[in-house]
Amino acid sequence: MSRTLIRNTAIGLTAWLVLLGILSARGFFSDFSRVPPRITLALLTPLPVVLFFTRSRAGKQFLSQVQPQWLIYLQSFRILVEVGLWLLVRNGSLPEQMSFEGRNFDILTGLFAFPVGYYCFVKKTWPPVIALLYNIAGLLLLVNIIAVSALSLPSPLRAFHNGPDSSLITTFPFIYLPGLLVPLAYTLHIFSLRQWKMWVRYPVVSSQT
Repeated sequence: MSRTLIRNTAIGLTAWLVLLGILSARGFFSDFSRVPPRITLALLTPLPVVLFFTRSRAGKQFLSQVQPQWLIYLQSFRILVEVGLWLLVRNGSLPEQMSFEGRNFDILTGLFAFPVGYYCFVKKTWPPVIALLYNIAGLLLLVNIIAVSALSLPSPLRAFHNGPDSSLITTFPFIYLPGLLVPLAYTLHIFSLRQWKMWVRYPVVSSQT
């Protein structure tokens, strides 16, 4: 990975985190009168940047160099996220449907990260298509919890009326859940899917595993 890419990524990420912190501290994301809720900006603003990067020359070079199992291994961070959500639910700060005791099954993505990465790309006893299915399933589970969270907000779209609502995630520092951790999760999936497509087209990528 080039120093320029590392520097630009660090600068962009720092600026994004600072912006999220300032906006959340000022209550920007806590305005639920708009449809869709402003929290959508925190969730989706990084997406075009990620998609552009994967199509760029620098992105293709990066994906050709990184070992594919690591893009999957890193998804294990979602175990800690789900434990944190569960603790917040148990504490009465978030609604039950946002934990694995309710309608959030995202912990499965974290639990299967190491087996899929290891057996698909290190031991190579599982076919690469398992990694493809894993990434698709991981994205679907991510969409599920995003939808559950959105439908638990005190907005006109609210569908889950049990208390408390999910407005905690629009405040500082919890804004970094939808604004940083969710984008990190879908970025890893997008990178892995893009790399998988490259791997199928040009098997040379797999030789670096």
